Amino acid sequence: MRMWKVPTEVLCNQHLLGEHCEMHMFIGCIENDISITGYIDKGLVEFHNIINRHDELAIEMLKRGMNHKSPLTGVITGDEIGYVDSEQNIKELKRRCIKCKERIEKCQINQNV
Repeated sequence: MRMWKVPTEVLCNQHLLGEHCEMHMFIGCIENDISITGYIDKGLVEFHNIINRHDELAIEMLKRGMNHKSPLTGVITGDEIGYVDSEQNIKELKRRCIKCKERIEKCQINQNV
């Protein structure tokens, strides 16, 4: 599970839907008292931004004509914060996904990366 935390428009459909699903998985863990500390420590999620990121992803899904019927409600509380390196994730997406790479280049996101 991971939060890419890159502009949603650069994600291919697979990564957009995948990250959306993973935001639900993180919330499920939190609601079931399953620790996500390992993900926070590895820079894979920003605890305090899960709901906001979910909402950004849902908006992009709707822009692309996809259905979204799974709102996240509730409040995340706790001391855990976390930090996700968006620039590093741009590099990783360009390396692992040709569709994301094309979208990144089209949007001219971090062309020096």
